[in-house]
Amino acid sequence: MLKNVQPFVAGYRFGSVGVAHNGNLVNYRSLRAQLEESGSIFNTSSDTEVVLHLIAISKARPFFVRIIEACEKLKGAYSMVFLTEDKLVAVRDPHGFRPLVMGRRSNGAYVFASETCALDLIEATYVREVNPGEVVVIDKEGEHNLCLMPHPEPKQCIFEHIYFALPNSIVFGRSVYESRSKYGEILATESPAECDVVIAVPDSGVVAALGYAAKIGVPFQQGLIRSHYVGRTFIEPNQSIRDFGVKLKLAPVRGVLEGKRVVVVDDSIVRGTTSSKIVRLIREAGAKEVHMRIASPPIIASCYYGVDTPSSEELISNRMTVEEIREFIGSDSLAFLSFDSLKKYLSSDSPNFCYACFSGNYPVKPTEVKVKRVGDFLDDGLNGSIESIDGGWVKAQSEKEEKVEHPV
Repeated sequence: MLKNVQPFVAGYRFGSVGVAHNGNLVNYRSLRAQLEESGSIFNTSSDTEVVLHLIAISKARPFFVRIIEACEKLKGAYSMVFLTEDKLVAVRDPHGFRPLVMGRRSNGAYVFASETCALDLIEATYVREVNPGEVVVIDKEGEHNLCLMPHPEPKQCIFEHIYFALPNSIVFGRSVYESRSKYGEILATESPAECDVVIAVPDSGVVAALGYAAKIGVPFQQGLIRSHYVGRTFIEPNQSIRDFGVKLKLAPVRGVLEGKRVVVVDDSIVRGTTSSKIVRLIREAGAKEVHMRIASPPIIASCYYGVDTPSSEELISNRMTVEEIREFIGSDSLAFLSFDSLKKYLSSDSPNFCYACFSGNYPVKPTEVKVKRVGDFLDDGLNGSIESIDGGWVKAQSEKEEKVEHPV
């Protein structure tokens, strides 16, 4: 909703503070309930507002200690940047789920961003990543680095490399382009297909498709053209909006597809509805065969750390086998990147990544979770009631349920 748009700016007794937050707090509801019990009034349904309240009620001095006190109460994923009258403060959660990098402009100004490509836009030079559990304070005296929060083994989000980040970024010290190209190569080695052309679901499937095509020695062509005026469809709140969005978003190129055996590479399958429409579009354009290849393992569990995936009941790979998904989407064949191959490629870095969406094993156990559940919630962005907002919350797994491991 519009009232949840960041950055948030709030006034408190020592001045004003602005905050931008990437991630998701898994203990938001209990923190909010405690704050409301003691008299706090909330204007939004965003977990970021909780952080501002925790800062405001802190008695600590100086300001950055208030941030540290607040962060000690938070559980989950957060990469945050705070701005006050005279300080810029960046903080990253102890697991480092979401990326956060520091750069400098030619005039000496410090900047923080989720992706290195943002630094390129403003002609800033990449300096380094903000470390998990680190607080970086920038003031008129320069940079101060404080590793004041305990930081266990990093659990960086693997989905940044699969889907979210732009290919020209360096995320978690790795080139996103190189990662996606390699995923495509591995997929081609494990699941080749007799085909005449390799195409991609733009834009996030393009680099993996290039890697796939190069490995099997078949030309890559643009068989689907994406309209750049349409947003990401898997996070739209209503299924009918998602369906129409796919039609607006992608247009097949008949000259590339007609009479051909086509391999189409995508980054992931979430609900499966988009994939089925893509297969139908390609067939309607005259393709003789359609072979779907997915450059990630099956997504079987919801993400509680900032990726807006739906509840597990709506995740098609949680409900169906690969063959059942193939039948559902209507392709001639379907293959996913294997989980073991993904971890093997990451090599010694493999333990530093979070794979909860592929395994159901969560580094930080969610006790209360906010994900989309069955049934659509549509709001005009201004007039939603608190009841309809809370309708997006589902129960966390019980201890009994947690013991059941999902096959990958």
